[in-house]
Amino acid sequence: MLAAFSLVLDTSEFVGLVNTGDDLDLHGLRICPDLDTITYTLAGLNNQETGWGLTGETWRVMEELGRLGGESWFSLGDRDLATHLYRTQRLAQGADLTAITAELGAKLGCSVALLPATNGLMPTRFTSVDGHSMSFQEYFVKHHHGVEISHLDLSAAKGAVLTEQARSALEEATRIIIAPSNPLISIGPLLAIPSVGEILRAKRDRVVAISPIIAGAALKGPADRLMRELGFEASAPGVASLYAAFASTMVIDDADGHLRGEVEAAGLRCVVANTIMDGAQVSRALAETVLNA
Repeated sequence: MLAAFSLVLDTSEFVGLVNTGDDLDLHGLRICPDLDTITYTLAGLNNQETGWGLTGETWRVMEELGRLGGESWFSLGDRDLATHLYRTQRLAQGADLTAITAELGAKLGCSVALLPATNGLMPTRFTSVDGHSMSFQEYFVKHHHGVEISHLDLSAAKGAVLTEQARSALEEATRIIIAPSNPLISIGPLLAIPSVGEILRAKRDRVVAISPIIAGAALKGPADRLMRELGFEASAPGVASLYAAFASTMVIDDADGHLRGEVEAAGLRCVVANTIMDGAQVSRALAETVLNA
């Protein structure tokens, strides 16, 4: 979505507020998967084969770690490791995550300003139906998000402190767009941070959300299954019910046009458009639709 906005706006005109609920410390390194994936993508450096990490990646360090019997289930590419080494070094020197994210963006060629919502860790945790507690990355990577979940724990986000930069971005924005990300584990942690909900509710008439659920399914990831497991309807109206307190408008895909009335019944104005960004033309059109919504 941020890449789509860059097709119709100068990159100085918008800011990306990024979830850090899946960040972790591993191998002594601070790893921020969402921040890194978005930075790499906007810089044109993302690995097209994996969907994460850097292009031209090699895996010699992880292969050797695995051979030695070390913990290698969370695979980090050799080039990607440099990012985490740099971040960890700068944290040790006293820099905060906001400053480090800006530094990495500048060094890697990402022209969009990206802001972590908080500078500290706010780990999202899951409880499986058999009572096993696990971190985000254990759920998502180690178990390939194939474990049935009975509870989602966002308590760390509820105790997080919104950065001043993130607060200013939200308060000064003329429009706030909730991207078509997983509403429970990508957007949910952001909404759980104290004062984020308050700011969005105060600006609700300027908040537009895009449904990540199309014809009852997510384009990728476990959003649809996770919604059903946690008692939510995996549909555009189901997403609308989660966002109704914060957003006044929802953009849904053409495939769900027949659900417009149900979205509006949840309390949101509904706009129907092609939301599958499979090319520059569709991405540009969606960005314009969202900005005009």
